[in-house]
Amino acid sequence: MRLTVLAATGRVGRHLLAQALEGGHEVTAVVRDPAKLGEWRERDGVRVVPVDLSAAGAERELRAAVRGADAVLSGLGPVGKAGVGVAESGTRAVVAAMRGTGTRRLLVVSAAPVGTVPSPGRPHPPRHDPGEGPVVRHLVTPLVKRVLRAHYADLARMEDVVLASGLDWTVVRPPRLTDRPLTRRYRIAYGQNLRGGASVGRADVAHCMLHAVDDPGTVGQVIAVAS
Repeated sequence: MRLTVLAATGRVGRHLLAQALEGGHEVTAVVRDPAKLGEWRERDGVRVVPVDLSAAGAERELRAAVRGADAVLSGLGPVGKAGVGVAESGTRAVVAAMRGTGTRRLLVVSAAPVGTVPSPGRPHPPRHDPGEGPVVRHLVTPLVKRVLRAHYADLARMEDVVLASGLDWTVVRPPRLTDRPLTRRYRIAYGQNLRGGASVGRADVAHCMLHAVDDPGTVGQVIAVAS
């Protein structure tokens, strides 16, 4: 397949890129700084498109990256305070570029707590996720939502953009991300978080996304993934 990976030098994007290439796919890597791709710039099957997803005019540059793709996979998300807002604005540009080129399949990474975060498109979300146990519900989730309030608000607005896009979308919501190696041993759930799912490796999140690309059962679904 022809896949476009957004934020391909990010901590999830790097796994998406590596696993897609190992799977024999043709990959267009959308990156802000091509130098960060290192040796991947010279790999067969990789086309590099430099785009600053936070800049005005990103949609125009993205059209070349998504045109003809079988799927677009986004590892885009806020990193640090300076990055807050990029998930929404970058995804908005990607959706517009996909609509303009007729590309349909979009998969994005969000986060487990986002289902209970209010947004313009969902001002009154559930107070608790039905998949949470009592410790996570009353202790862990409130704590991380306070610490990362702005980050989750950005991801919630991003989800608004995706759900209203009219595209064939899938939203993947992992809990705490780790750098453990690929295991392929993870659980998924549709529409709610996973009981006891405290963490998951970024490599496994990438694996989950790539395997969802051509699974019609994941279209229009919010999927939790956890170890």
